[in-house]
Amino acid sequence: MKVLIGAVAAVAGLLLIALLSLVSIVLIDNEAKAGETTGGGSEGLHGVPEEFRAWILKADEACDQPAMTPALLAAQLYQESKFKTSREEATSSAGAQGPAQFMPGTFATWGRDDDGSGETSPWDIGDAVMAQGRMMCSLLTTAKNSGISGDIRRLALAGYNAGWGRVEQFGGVPDKNWAGGETYNYVKIIMSTMSRFEGPGVLEVSGSGSGAKALRRAASQLGTPYSYGGGSPSGPSTGSCDGTNGYLNGRCSASTTTGFDCSSLVQYAYWPTTKLPRTAAAQYGATSHHPVARADLKPGDLLFWSHGSTSSIYHVAIYAGDGNVLHAPRTGRDVSIAPLTSAMPEKDYVGATRP
Repeated sequence: MKVLIGAVAAVAGLLLIALLSLVSIVLIDNEAKAGETTGGGSEGLHGVPEEFRAWILKADEACDQPAMTPALLAAQLYQESKFKTSREEATSSAGAQGPAQFMPGTFATWGRDDDGSGETSPWDIGDAVMAQGRMMCSLLTTAKNSGISGDIRRLALAGYNAGWGRVEQFGGVPDKNWAGGETYNYVKIIMSTMSRFEGPGVLEVSGSGSGAKALRRAASQLGTPYSYGGGSPSGPSTGSCDGTNGYLNGRCSASTTTGFDCSSLVQYAYWPTTKLPRTAAAQYGATSHHPVARADLKPGDLLFWSHGSTSSIYHVAIYAGDGNVLHAPRTGRDVSIAPLTSAMPEKDYVGATRP
């Protein structure tokens, strides 16, 4: 059912893209094995560590409840453990274990050797996330059929935290006076933070040209944080601050953030087929011999913005089709898809090139 719902939603989304500028990531590589996708499920996902992404999407896909979404699972994992996996950081005072914070007895019910390691463990990301998904799917089903009024996601989250018996006892989410408000606040926080993990939605990339390949490679990094000076052809890395750039809330965020800046993402996307230089200005210089009119843009083309002239180019993005770009926008944001008209100030747009 989940697959069918996702497919119908994707078709409807494609028909509405021109009006709504929505983008979802369904990446189709004609040279890749059939069915291989990158960048999110039907509802989309971003802002999670890469080692969690595939498992969250798999857990979501395995559940037949439409109320289950990747963002719900991601927000819950963030609240449970901040995606921590070490025994020191992901063991609670009550004895809950791993990134999904299972008590041993509960994990015995829901855990499987989903990652094929030969061991079923709450410390293995795959085992933990799939167990979380199974338990949440069951709770969503129970909540839907319970007759208890309210958002079934809230009821399921309360059941995960306090046990379904408490939901029945209170006729809903336990109030803030019960257990110091632990379950009440747990549900409230997860529901309010889901939006930060909701990914963009439908972009179909077909073909085997260098531009399409670069776009697929860049899209694999959706949700990766922006890090000024960070990133290389090998992948994301920590960056550095230069006195002006890389700061967030008065501190040098780049030095502790693993990610990409705008030009390192582009360099990563095209490497090693086309070895572009490191900075946006240098990338313009290396590709400006092949300019592309706005009406002739193709996926993979590079777009540039400047403070007045080509000598002061400050941003580069990759054209993603349908009037959208894929880029690493700025400190505090993640690699994402945005409309070309609003990705950066329209007055700063310089033009596009084709590597």
